[in-house]
Amino acid sequence: MDGKTYSLKDFDKASVLVIIFSCNHCPTAQAYEDRIIALANDYKSRGVDLVMISPNAVKALNYSELGYSDMGDSYEEMKLRAADKRFTFPYLYDGDEQKTALAYGPVATPHCFVFDRNRILRYAGRIDASEKPGTGKGEDIRNAIEALLARTSVKNPVTKVFGCSVKWSWKDAYTQRLYKQWSELPVTLGEIDVQGIKDLIKNTSSDKLRLINIWATWCGPCITEFPDLVIIDRMYRGRPFEFITISADKQAKKTDALKFLQKQQASNKNYIFNKDDVYELIEAVDPSWKGALPYTLLIEPGGKIVYKKQDTIDPHEMKKLIVGNKYIGRYY
Repeated sequence: MDGKTYSLKDFDKASVLVIIFSCNHCPTAQAYEDRIIALANDYKSRGVDLVMISPNAVKALNYSELGYSDMGDSYEEMKLRAADKRFTFPYLYDGDEQKTALAYGPVATPHCFVFDRNRILRYAGRIDASEKPGTGKGEDIRNAIEALLARTSVKNPVTKVFGCSVKWSWKDAYTQRLYKQWSELPVTLGEIDVQGIKDLIKNTSSDKLRLINIWATWCGPCITEFPDLVIIDRMYRGRPFEFITISADKQAKKTDALKFLQKQQASNKNYIFNKDDVYELIEAVDPSWKGALPYTLLIEPGGKIVYKKQDTIDPHEMKKLIVGNKYIGRYY
C-alpha cells in the first residue's frame, strides 16, 4: 500500500512475526479488520511485527463476490482500504504472481501464520472463533503470541479457518462463465408514467434498497457514469438491492436508448418516460430537483431517500453508502 516491496529481512528485528493473509472484499476478512488493527497496536511495543498480505488474483474475483464490500482486491483499492481503516502495518499485494501465497498455503481469508524469533512456524489458523464484530478479541492468535513471547509452546498450534477462499489466478473459469451469462441476459426498456415514477420513489412495494438513475442518450455525463452504475448493480443484485433507470429521452429516441442499454448490458429494470414533457418527469421524481442530468437517488424501503444528487456520482462513495446501509451490510 506504500509503494515499497517487502521481504522477510525487513522484519529481522521482530521477536515474533505475524503474517495474516486477508483481503478487501471478503465479509469475514472485513469482520476481523478492527481486531487485526488492535493486534498490531497492542503488540508493536513488545517486539511483534504484523504484516497483512492480500493473495487474491483480481481476474479470478467477479463482481457478484463483492456484494458485501465497497471495493475489490486490486492494489489501488487496497491503498484506499488501508487509508480508510488507517492501517498501521504493511498491507501487501501478492495478487499478480501469488508466489508468497503459494509458499505459505493460506486456504481462506483471513488465515494467520505466527513465527517465533527463529522464524519457525508455531501457529497457523484463525484469529478467533467468533466472526461477528464485537464478539471476539483475537483470543487464538493472542494466546499464540503470548506463548512465543514467554518462550513456551503454543497449546493449540493449528486451528481451522473460516472465510472466503483464496482467488487463485488459474481459477477464473467461473468468472468468465458468469460474465458471459450476464452479457446474454435480456435488456428491456419499458414505458412509465407519472404515477409509476411516484410509486418507484415511494418504494413501498419492495423490501430492497433502490438506486434510481435518470439519464438520457444526449447527456455526456450520463453516458460516462453509466458503466459504473452497471458494475454497482452487478455487485449488489444478489443482495436486497435493485437498480432502476429512467430515460428522459423523447419517445422518438426510445430505440436509441434501448440500443445504448443493450450495449451496456444493463439487464436491470429500465424505463423511459411515456411523455415528451420533461417537466412532468422532473416533478414526478423530485419537485426540488432543478432538472439537470444525470440525477440519482438511493431510496430505502418505505421511501426514505438517503442520497440524491444532480450530477455524476462518486462510484466509491455510492458503494460505501450501499454496503453501509442497514438493509445491506458488510457481514453475514
